[in-house]
Amino acid sequence: MASDNQKIIRHAGIDRAFHWVMAAIMLVLLATSLLPMLGVRFAWYGVHWVSGLLLTVIIALHVLRALFWQKPRGIMIKPSDLKAGGAGKYTLAQKLMHQAWTVAVLVAIVTGLLLLRKAGVPFLERDPYVRSMASWGIITLLHDLAALLSVFLVLVHVYFAILPEKRAYLRAMTKGFISRSDLAREHDLNRVDRGE
Repeated sequence: MASDNQKIIRHAGIDRAFHWVMAAIMLVLLATSLLPMLGVRFAWYGVHWVSGLLLTVIIALHVLRALFWQKPRGIMIKPSDLKAGGAGKYTLAQKLMHQAWTVAVLVAIVTGLLLLRKAGVPFLERDPYVRSMASWGIITLLHDLAALLSVFLVLVHVYFAILPEKRAYLRAMTKGFISRSDLAREHDLNRVDRGE
């Protein structure tokens, strides 16, 4: 029988690195997009699109890792997640947060790449007539909505990360492990032991 103080690896080093690099890039993207709207003047555009491309690369690497070296079904919502204490590696709230981030980031990336074509960057010739003006408005609106959703998700994510009862998850994202007793509060240890 495993001891309550046994440390369980929750996040490999590469996954923690992905998390913190994505977090830093997201904060740069949000700062470079929102601060100019608040009247803070600086050369934001270059930093913004380069950060967007870095986010695109890191997300692509994350997806490849999830598909080929992890169990992507582990983050999908299952009926057993709806029971109290029935969670596997991730709780229902964590899975819902991941799904919301997936939508926000993918919409931001796709629309951002399209907007690069309109605005022009050093490696891509500017072509403001790729689509009609109406479709540019829709693309910009979707990009902006993804940014606003990201602001909300950052606030919710940080709020829950600093709650005293959730600090074990924050420790796991910095150190990689969590104690069996901390995990038992919201997770079915049998599912966790099976790698679900």
